[in-house]
Amino acid sequence: MSTTPQTELWRRAAQTRQATALAHPNIAFIKYWGNQNDDLRLPANPSLSMNLASLHAITTVQFDDSRPADSLTINGQPVTGPGLARVSTSLDLIRAEAGLKLPAQVTSASNFPVGSGIASSAAAFAALAVAGAAAAGLPASETNLSRLARRGSGSASRSVPAGYCEWLTGSDETSVATSIAPPEHWDLRDVVVVVSQAHKAVGSTGGHSLAATSSLQAARVAGAANRLAACKAALLA
Repeated sequence: MSTTPQTELWRRAAQTRQATALAHPNIAFIKYWGNQNDDLRLPANPSLSMNLASLHAITTVQFDDSRPADSLTINGQPVTGPGLARVSTSLDLIRAEAGLKLPAQVTSASNFPVGSGIASSAAAFAALAVAGAAAAGLPASETNLSRLARRGSGSASRSVPAGYCEWLTGSDETSVATSIAPPEHWDLRDVVVVVSQAHKAVGSTGGHSLAATSSLQAARVAGAANRLAACKAALLA
């Protein structure tokens, strides 16, 4: 996705209280699994990933004082319950930073199956963060957009910058992803074969909360930084 939206488009979005953003899912070389802090989605270890150019989620956010509450539509279907609540929580962060109290209509669509293990939440919450921030008039800071995206879905932080991305552990303000190489750095292809449209039984959020129950998790986390350094050096070379 574009890492720095054009100033004029960003200004118009703030004026109309409406914006649309596109983001890609990402696949990790060094995986994010487990949190130091579930509420802030601070990862247990740093991670490294690449964005998938041909897959995307497109999300439109419109703040509208005529609406009674937030609404959400995904791939043409209205969503309520936990799905809507998660989106509203992300929008609440944006509204708090912008000093905004308007409800929002959120419409999202993706060109790949949702909830099937291809990081659909990463793409969707990255697009939500960018579109929501633009419509609310927040600054077009890639660092802050990555932080806002992380609060919706940890891996979404890596779908804000372009190409090959590193996501650092840290505090709420510093746990963000940055691009370490542009998409054209390495013409690496990821082949995605869709064998089922069914939603996975355990979502990533639930999985992260279970990570600590694995007897292998402590050793995995302890070695993650060294594995990431080796993988990053290989990728850049």
